Amino acid sequence: MPTVSSNKTIAKNTLMLYIRMFITMIVSLYTSRVILQVLGVEDYGIYHSVGGITMLMTFVNHALATGTSRYITYSLGKGDERELNIVFSTALTIHIALAIIIVLVAETVGLWFLYNKLIIPPERMSAALYCYQMSIVTVVLGITQVPYGALIIGHERMNIYAYVSVVEVVLKLLIVYALYLSPFDKLKVYATLFSLLSAGIRIFYRIYCVRHFKEAHYQFVFDKKYLKEIGAFSGWSLFTNAVNALNGQGILILLNMFFSPAIVASRAISLQVNGAVMQFVGNFRTAINPQITKRMAAGNLEGSKNLTMISAKFSYYIVLIFAVPIIFATETLLRLWLGQVPEYSVRFVQLILIDSLFYVLNSCLYSPLYAAGKIRENALISTLVAFVSFALTYVFLRLGYSPLTTSYLAIIKSMIIGVIVKPIMLVKILHYNWRDFLSLFLPCFLVTICSLPIPTLFYMLEYQSSSSNVWMFLAMVFIAGASIVCSIWFLGLTPVMKEQVTGLVKSRLVR
Repeated sequence: MPTVSSNKTIAKNTLMLYIRMFITMIVSLYTSRVILQVLGVEDYGIYHSVGGITMLMTFVNHALATGTSRYITYSLGKGDERELNIVFSTALTIHIALAIIIVLVAETVGLWFLYNKLIIPPERMSAALYCYQMSIVTVVLGITQVPYGALIIGHERMNIYAYVSVVEVVLKLLIVYALYLSPFDKLKVYATLFSLLSAGIRIFYRIYCVRHFKEAHYQFVFDKKYLKEIGAFSGWSLFTNAVNALNGQGILILLNMFFSPAIVASRAISLQVNGAVMQFVGNFRTAINPQITKRMAAGNLEGSKNLTMISAKFSYYIVLIFAVPIIFATETLLRLWLGQVPEYSVRFVQLILIDSLFYVLNSCLYSPLYAAGKIRENALISTLVAFVSFALTYVFLRLGYSPLTTSYLAIIKSMIIGVIVKPIMLVKILHYNWRDFLSLFLPCFLVTICSLPIPTLFYMLEYQSSSSNVWMFLAMVFIAGASIVCSIWFLGLTPVMKEQVTGLVKSRLVR
C-alpha cells in the first residue's frame, strides 16, 4: 500500500503542477487567440507545418528521453549518488551528440522536404525558411535539456515548474504585445521571440539543476555499461516514438502536402485544445509516475500495480470531465476563444477529444512496463498498429478523402492499443490479472454511458438552437460536468475511495 509520506508527496507535486497548468493555460488561451488574429490563419498554419518538420526529426530524442528519465529515476530510487552522476553525464553526452546529428539532417533532408513537398505560397517561402531555422535552434536546446528535466522530475521538484511558469506567462504576454507593435514581418518576429523565450527557460532549468543537484555537474563520461543499458532501453522506445512522431507532427505535414496551410491551422488548433485537456491528466501522471517506478525499483510490485490501476481510472475520469462538455459545446467555445472559427476545426476538436479517452488508457498502462524496463513487446506491437494507421492515412488522403479521415483512424488506433494490446502485455509480461482490467474498464464504461443521456437531451432540445448564447453555453458545460461527476461518484468509485474522498473534504472544511 502507498505510504502516507509518498501520498503526501504525490498530492503536493500534483497541486504544484496544477497551479502551473492553470497559469500557463489561461495565458496560452489568450495568446493563441491574439496570435491567430495577428498572423492570420495561413501564417499560423505555416508556422506549425514548418515546425512539424524539425519536431518530426526528434523522435530519436523522445526515445532517449524515455530511457534517460527511467534510469535517472531508478538510480534515485536505489540511492546511489555515484551511479546517478555517471548516468546523468552519460545521458547528456549522448544528447549532445544527437543534437549535432539532428542539425545535419535538418539542414539537408529537412530543407529539401520544405522546398519540394509542402504547399506554401511562394510569397511566404522566405518567412517559412526563417521559421524553420528558428525551430532548429529550439529543438537543439530541447534535446540537450532532457537530462536536466529528468533530474527535476526524478527529484520530484515540481514546484520549480510552477515558479518558472509565472515568469514564462509574463514573457508570453510581452511577445503578444511586441507582435502588435512590430513593423516587421509578424511571422518572423513571432518565431524569433518564441525561440528566445524557449532558450531562456531552458538555461534557467540547467542553472537550477547545477546549483541544487550534485549529480548535475557534468563530466565527459561515456560509460559503456550505462550507454548500453540506456541505448537498449531507448532502442525499443525508438520504434514507438518514431511512429508517434509520424502520427503527431507527421499528420500535420501530410495535411500540408494535400491541403492548404489553413487546414493545418485547424488541426493545430485541435491539438492545442486537446493539449489543454491532457495537461490536467498529464500533471497528475507526472506526479504519479516516479512513485510507480520507485516502488518497482524497491521490489514492491503489488504497490506499483495498485497505483497504476487507481491512477489509470482517475486519469480517465479527469479527461472525461473536460472532454464531454467541450465536445457538446465546441463551436461556441472556439468562437468565444478565437473569434474566428477555421474550417474543420470544430470536428477536429471533437474527434481528437474522443481519441484522448482511449489514448489516456494507453499511456497509463505503459507506465508499469516502462518502470520494469519491459518495453520490447510494446515497441513492436504498438508500433506496428500505429504504422498501419499512418500508412492508411496517407493512402486515404491521396485518394481524395476528407482531412477528418486522419482523426477517425487515430481513434481506431488508440482504441486497439489502449483497450486490447496494453492489457494483454501486462498480463503476459508482468503477470497482471484480468480482473484488474475488469475493475478498470467496467467503471469507466459505465460512467461514460450513464453520463451522456442528460447532456445529450439538453443539447437536442435547447442548446442546438441557441448555441450562440453565452449563458446557454455555460448551462451546457454545467449540466454535462454535473452529470459526469454524479456518475463517477455513484458508479466509478469503490466504497473505500468514497470514504477517502469524504474524509479529505471533511479535513479541509475543519481547517
